[in-house]
Amino acid sequence: MKIWVDADACPVLVKQILFKAAQRTQVEMTLVANQHIPVPPDKNITSIQVQSGFDVADDYIVEQCVANDLVITADIPLSAEVIAKGAHALNPRGELYTKESIGSILNIRDFMDTMRSSGVHTGGPGAYGNKEKQAFANNLDRLLAQR
Repeated sequence: MKIWVDADACPVLVKQILFKAAQRTQVEMTLVANQHIPVPPDKNITSIQVQSGFDVADDYIVEQCVANDLVITADIPLSAEVIAKGAHALNPRGELYTKESIGSILNIRDFMDTMRSSGVHTGGPGAYGNKEKQAFANNLDRLLAQR
């Protein structure tokens, strides 16, 4: 298992959890972003800067990931693509997307997108707090223990 991080919008707290987990478990981890993302000095942790542009980082992750890799992202279409390749997708709030759940999650996302484009204010996710941080850390540990 290798961990891929959609790092452009990944919260700092999540990156810190990931750095510690990668160092503790010696799992290879790559952060992908269209800007420089500093990483701690560790042979298993790398950062790749891709060109700017819509979905360039997402496309890179989809191309590189393989079955049983873990992708950390809040991007639902990216999650669907990596799940189709047999990889796991975990969002920074601790929700594990699965083959069984991703279809309905995509439908809800598309519906909300349509609502927003028609002028309806749908609000956004709540603040990132201890509950979300703990859910993420717990699911990450569970996935790493299964490798």
